Amino acid sequence: MKIAVACEGKNVSAHFGHCEGFRIYDVEDNKILNSEFRDNPGHRPGFLPVFLKDLGVNVIIAGGMGETAQMLFNENGIEVIVGVSGLCDDVVINYINGELKSSGSICREHQHEGHCH
Repeated sequence: MKIAVACEGKNVSAHFGHCEGFRIYDVEDNKILNSEFRDNPGHRPGFLPVFLKDLGVNVIIAGGMGETAQMLFNENGIEVIVGVSGLCDDVVINYINGELKSSGSICREHQHEGHCH
């Protein structure tokens, strides 16, 4: 299983589309085998769900995400966990342990900088 976390530094990004990049974790038998950082290739409508699917991602974890992005991830067979904050490593461990649940929240308002409210 591959889990991607939208991140800013070591923390979960508040908005997935405008994050610094994605930390992608390889998980097997409920253990993190390794992780790698991939720069965000840019926020273009419909692009990131396909980009992460092509990397083999099964789960995306983010602070906030728009409705269209959530729908596209679901269409690509990728589980969406939103409403998350904290250290990327910690949230992945919580997910593996079944302790991380999606709030299901949808970002609908964006300022020019792309921040959610």
